Amino acid sequence: MSSATMPSRIGPYLVERQLGAGGMGEVYLAYSVAGEPVAVKVIRPDRTDPDTRARFEREAAIARTISGTGRVARFIDADPFAEQPWLAMDYIPGRPLADVVKDQGPLSAPLVASLGALLAEGLAAVHAAGLVHRDLKAQNVVLGDFGPVIIDFGLGAFVGASKGSLTQAGVVIGTVRCMPPEQALGELEVTQAADVYGLGTVLLYAATGHYPYVGARWEAVAAQVVNAEVGPDLSGLPDELAPIVAAMLAHRADDRPSLEEVTRQCADLMHLLGTSPARARRALIEETTAKDHPTMVPPQPDGQMLDRLDSLERLLREESEPQAEEPPVSPGDEPAPRTPAVSGSGEAGSHSSAQVPGYGEGPGGNSPAVSVPQKARPPASQKVAEELRKRYAAGPALAWSKR
Repeated sequence: MSSATMPSRIGPYLVERQLGAGGMGEVYLAYSVAGEPVAVKVIRPDRTDPDTRARFEREAAIARTISGTGRVARFIDADPFAEQPWLAMDYIPGRPLADVVKDQGPLSAPLVASLGALLAEGLAAVHAAGLVHRDLKAQNVVLGDFGPVIIDFGLGAFVGASKGSLTQAGVVIGTVRCMPPEQALGELEVTQAADVYGLGTVLLYAATGHYPYVGARWEAVAAQVVNAEVGPDLSGLPDELAPIVAAMLAHRADDRPSLEEVTRQCADLMHLLGTSPARARRALIEETTAKDHPTMVPPQPDGQMLDRLDSLERLLREESEPQAEEPPVSPGDEPAPRTPAVSGSGEAGSHSSAQVPGYGEGPGGNSPAVSVPQKARPPASQKVAEELRKRYAAGPALAWSKR
């Protein structure tokens, strides 16, 4: 995506650069007003509908409650009702597992077992909150100084949330080779066993460099995934790992082990291979983190970004100040000009705009212009949220623990 079309800000975050893109939207490195780096995912508007947005809001509320693990990137904030819905997560320094395998080759059996035990523990915390990730793959596991961390959590709300075919969910098209048969068949309410399957594809890729099913087109891959007669390709998988991974990739959800069983089996295997879980974790970190790799260094805002953040901080402070109530306008009178303030939803098209000195184009700033809403009109996201809450008879505080 060119810098001309890259957003200057998303919600309350200032964008520095794009990190990646896919069928669902784009991911950007951005900063909070305090200078904290975050990864912000913007969802394409055509991937959402009222049901999906409502489910996204529900799952975002639950995602904030997840604790007990550092293996899943922390959920920070989201606006499912923005014109382009977005969610913000912790930025995790490191390299995707897919890149590590591509650059260094498959991992040894003890390291794969360590990877499995650590990620299974992390996913257990997600499941304890009543959520399912639904999009586990080698690209969504980042390896850094802390070990493996699952990213892109929260997008699961968009996988299968809409009733219809596979093509209605962009992530499905891109990652069908990593999803279980029940998800590929379009079941809307997949269980925790779906993540066990997804983790199995991650471990298979880590050990072999390939996924369980391949094909020239996603339709061909999906046809294999849903066919109980076609078993997963386990070629190249070390014999020691085969029983664990094969069970995780079982066609029927009920035949797959629990995450607790995966953790125990991986720990047992590490002992069998002459190491311990703690020692294998240290070896995994040492062998997968290239200290001189640029992705290992946490990003810091440069001078220009600091200036932009200073401007945003002032604007957000202005927005939070109480606004004096305007007197009624008599016929023929011109309304008094309103003080512009930045919208927390960061939406375009839902309000009129103004240039902010020092932040937009022109004297005092070279950064992209910021769309500034007028206080009298609520942001579009607020109006959409109110309409949907009314439709689903839900209050503003959504904190369901089960779907």
